[in-house]
Amino acid sequence: MPHLSIEVIAAVLFAVALVHTFATKLFEKLAHRSVRHAGLFHLLGEVEVVFGLWAIVLVVVMALVGGGTQALEYAQSRQYTEPLFVFVVMIVAASRPIMQAVSRAVHVAAHVVPIRTPVAKAWLGLAAVPLLGSAITEPAAMTIAALMLAPQVFRPDIPERLKYLALGVLFVNVSIGGTLTSFAAPPVLMVAATWGWDSAFMLVTFGWKAALAVLVNATLAVYFLAPHLKSEPLESTPRSQQDVPTAVVLVHVSFLAGVVLLAHYPVAFLALFLLFLGFTHAYARHQSPLIIREALLVAFFLAGLVVLGGMQQWWLQPIISGMSPQALFLGATALTAVTDNAALTYLGSLISGISDAAKYSLVAGAVAGGGLTIIANAPNPAGVALLRRGFADESIGAAELLAGALAPTLVAMAAFAFL
Repeated sequence: MPHLSIEVIAAVLFAVALVHTFATKLFEKLAHRSVRHAGLFHLLGEVEVVFGLWAIVLVVVMALVGGGTQALEYAQSRQYTEPLFVFVVMIVAASRPIMQAVSRAVHVAAHVVPIRTPVAKAWLGLAAVPLLGSAITEPAAMTIAALMLAPQVFRPDIPERLKYLALGVLFVNVSIGGTLTSFAAPPVLMVAATWGWDSAFMLVTFGWKAALAVLVNATLAVYFLAPHLKSEPLESTPRSQQDVPTAVVLVHVSFLAGVVLLAHYPVAFLALFLLFLGFTHAYARHQSPLIIREALLVAFFLAGLVVLGGMQQWWLQPIISGMSPQALFLGATALTAVTDNAALTYLGSLISGISDAAKYSLVAGAVAGGGLTIIANAPNPAGVALLRRGFADESIGAAELLAGALAPTLVAMAAFAFL
């Protein structure tokens, strides 16, 4: 069978995986109705499993068509640094010492802002933390923001439409909030070295526009959420058990900083992660259970996206190269919804002679559309894994997320197009 046939099969499986992401809530409903097959339906309803599952199917099909050696060589040729990094940074950023430091900083800032404390905390979670992603990377910002907002905004008693609005704002703000620097947002990182974009360029060209859009989006979301925000969420454990010594907090912050600095060197940050695991075991009394399961599922999702997405270049790149800058801005925003925005900008970086206007349009559209779907931006699966328990059936619907992210996406598009 010719090589093109493998690419067509990969495109079909990619489309099936996309449909599967929109059907996860259906599988969860089936799990509640079927006792005999509940476990299988729950598995199929785990959105983090979707792309990993269909990536395995692709590798099996490749083995049947071209031989096992060819299939394994393709799987091994993929770059898995991003899934590994997200796995590590999620666990480190979600550790109790890190979250205690963030919570205390937010508590102080919330009492300075002249509005109700719970409203101020929600606003900071939707605005300040996504912008912090430009320093600590977007996956870390998503993890911290999700854990901050979960007990206050993503509660079962909050109306579903408002939770999806908040989720859409969070995803969009994290996607554009990492554009103040050249190393924090995956779609920017894919082109920064090739096009010579440093952090100063990003701040002047994209960053200030993104910051304004983040502030507008967070303010609009909190305006609608405000009547439902309680004075203080109930503490799940006694305060005496939550206090962590400053020295332990500083060690965890150092681990997080080290992982971020070594983000492009998997051998190095994995070695640092092993040291982190040893430290948490040595000082277990100052730790909460690590979110290893959630992080593994997210890494599995992203690795599957790497495998499936690696064979979509044959149809994506001609679409990108054939658009005018104006059409590319709209096209990139739409295409981001059905493929990872980092993969999209990477394909753009391979186009020779691409104009400066087209470069701007491609990246602006890719980051603006980064909240439309779960696969649009690498940190999104992390947010889903940490927040889905606050939604009906403990699952997040792809159609509902798209609806919730539409307004903040338009705000981001307007900022990049008209400012």
